[in-house]
Amino acid sequence: MKTILIDLDGVLNTYTGNYQADYISPIKEGAYDLLKKLSYEYDVKIFTTRNQDLTKEWLINNDIYKYTSEITNKKIPAWLIIDDRCITFSGDYEDLMNKIEKFR
Repeated sequence: MKTILIDLDGVLNTYTGNYQADYISPIKEGAYDLLKKLSYEYDVKIFTTRNQDLTKEWLINNDIYKYTSEITNKKIPAWLIIDDRCITFSGDYEDLMNKIEKFR
C-alpha cells in the first residue's frame, strides 16, 4: 500500500498562520471525506510539528484518527506529500527561483 503524508495545518484544518501551541483550528470542510476515501487505498500518515498528543486528540475529536496510521514530525518516505506551503521542483533552478520569489 502506498503512503500519503498529509500536513495538518492548512490542509486538514482552517489554520491561517496564527499559531497557538495549545490550540488546533477547526477541521476544514471536506477533510473528513478526503481522509475516509484515501484510507481505502493508501496508508495515510499525518505530518505536523505540533505536539503529537494534542494532534491525536484533535484527530479523535474530529472522528478521523481511524483513517490514519501515524502522526509524525519527520518527512518520512512517501509516495505523495500533501502540504499547503510547498513548491514543486521541476528540475529547473531558474524556474524554482521565480516560484520562490512569487510565493505568497
